[in-house]
This record gives sequence, C-alpha cells and structure tokens, in this order.
Amino acid sequence: MVLLAVLGAVLAAICYGAGAVLQAAAARSQQVTGGLDVALVVRLVRELPYVAGLGLDAVGFAASLVALRSLPLFLVQAVIASSVGVTAGLAWRFLGARLDRQDVLGLAGLVLGLALLGVSAQPTAGTPLPSAAGWWALATVAGLVVVGLLAPRAGAARGQAASLGVAAGVAFGGVAVSARGVTVQDGIGPLLRQPLAWSVPAFGLLGVLLFAAALQRGSVVLVVALTFAVETLGPAAIGLGWLGDTTRPGWEVAAAGGFVLSLVAAVALARHAEPAAAA
Repeated sequence: MVLLAVLGAVLAAICYGAGAVLQAAAARSQQVTGGLDVALVVRLVRELPYVAGLGLDAVGFAASLVALRSLPLFLVQAVIASSVGVTAGLAWRFLGARLDRQDVLGLAGLVLGLALLGVSAQPTAGTPLPSAAGWWALATVAGLVVVGLLAPRAGAARGQAASLGVAAGVAFGGVAVSARGVTVQDGIGPLLRQPLAWSVPAFGLLGVLLFAAALQRGSVVLVVALTFAVETLGPAAIGLGWLGDTTRPGWEVAAAGGFVLSLVAAVALARHAEPAAAA
C-alpha cells in the first residue's frame, strides 16, 4: 500500500504539471481582451486541450487522495511540489518556453523550499474560524475581482501574467483556507449559512478564470510557479497563525528556511522568466 501511495503522489505531480501545459496551449488559442473576460472559460471548455488539462487535474486530485490514505499530508505536498518542474520541462519541449540559468535555479529553489515546508509540517485537525472570517474571505474575493479587472489593462504582458498568476494563487489558496476553517458537522442548513462556505466555490471559480487569463499572457512556467508558490505559502502562513497548524518538533528552522527560500525563488522567477514563444 505504501508503494501504491508513493506512485499516487508521483502521478499527481505529473498530472498537475502536464495539465497546466495543456491549459496554457488552449488559453493561447483564444483572443486576449483588455479586461478580465468572464466568458473565457466558457470558450475554453470547447477546446480539447483545455478539457484534457482539466481531466488531468481531476486524475491528479484522485491520485493524491490515494496517496493521502497511506502517507502523511506533508510528504504528499512535498512530492506534488515537483509538478512545477514537470511544467517547466514540458513547456520547454512543446511550447517553446525559454529557461535560462536563473530560471532553472529559481525553479529548483522553489521546489526545494516547498518541499522543506511540506516535510516540516505537523499534521493536525483543522480549527474552525470565527464567522467574521467568512466575510473577510468574501471581501477578498471582491478584491481579486478588482485585480482581475485592472491587471490586464496595465503594464507589459509579463507583468500582467505575473499579477494574474499571483491573484490565481491567492484564489486557490483561499479555497484551501476556507475549506479548512469551515464547520461541517452541524448539517447542511448551518453550513449554507456560513459565509466561509460560500467563499469556497467563489474562490475556486475565480481562480480558474484568473489562471486561464494569466496563461494567455505569459510563460506557463512563470504563471504556474507563481500560482503554486502563493497557493502554498499563503495558506501555510494562515494555518500557522490562525488554524492551529504547527511544525514538527525540531523542524522549525527548516520550515522558516523553506518559507524564505520559496518566497525568494518566486520573486526571482517573476523578475527573470521570459514569455514563451507562440505554441
């Protein structure tokens, strides 16, 4: 069972990495508009590569569940962090993405930093957040909508892609934080009365749209690296501060080092990654 779980985690990393490349190929076949195009995802679901990419994401999610049945969460997270490298390799081979030495070092630092965060985490049960947190979450959704509307209108394409990728990471991280903090044991009625529960689908749908818009405008390596970094680092900080998450005894330095290394690597990628050539 342990071997099957390890294979599941590796399969999840491969599926997530390959799925991002397929979604990027489909996103670039669509016309880029001056603002956040809410109909973009509707058009993309008619594209076979995009649907295939979403299918790979679903397979990756299922594989990660298989891995989590026998492996600790932090170990599975560490393996899945390598999906950034999978995306980089496939984008270089099939999308013409250019990776210089700084890009490679940035990717290596990001994967290593996220892996350190993963292996230093202490698995714990989620701590429900107060009801006010739900309203803050919905306010964050509204803020991301504003970012999504403004980012495509400002700066060069690479800057737009970086801004949208970071916003997508915040949205996907919001899904994790909201799902972790919501109270689910009181039945469906009380669940639907929690603003935090409504923020889960709101963050998820907005994240899909922001991610697709980012893939239209910049390197898939840049977008995936920034999205994955923010999606991991944000919930990690919130979990340690408010959700009762802790590090394993004696791993505090590794956790801090992983956080700093991931952040520095993500900033380096944002500064140096070049837009990919046309698919």
